[in-house]
Amino acid sequence: MTVPRLLAFAGLLLLGLLTGAAGALLQAASWSWFPGGLLLSLLALGALCYGGVKALDARSAGMVAGAGWLLAVMLLTTTRPEGDFVFGAGLGSYAYLLGGVIVAFTTVIRTTTSHPPGAGQGVPRLAK
Repeated sequence: MTVPRLLAFAGLLLLGLLTGAAGALLQAASWSWFPGGLLLSLLALGALCYGGVKALDARSAGMVAGAGWLLAVMLLTTTRPEGDFVFGAGLGSYAYLLGGVIVAFTTVIRTTTSHPPGAGQGVPRLAK
C-alpha cells in the first residue's frame, strides 16, 4: 500500500465520521423536515461509500467510509453525564441507524458485484 492510497483511506474514514455526525444532527433537525432530512442523510452516506469504491477501485474503500460513519454514530448514541444525547427514541432515529447500516453495506456490495469479469469486453455471455 502506497502512502497516497493510505492517506486516501484516512480521508475516507474522516469523511465517514463527518457524514455520520452531520446525518445524526440533520435527521433530527426538525419534524417539518422529517422524511427529507433522513433521506438526505442516507443519500449522503450512500454517495460517500459509492464514491470511495469507484475512486479507489477497492471494496475496502467503501467499507472504511462506512466504518467511519458507524464509529461516529456509536459515539453519538452514548449518553453524557449531563443527560444529553443526540438520538432520541423515535422512528427517525431508528430509521437512520438501521437504514445507514443497510445503505452502507448494500452500496459497497452492489458497487463491487455489478460488473462481472469480462463484462465490458464485448464477449457474449451465452452463445446462440
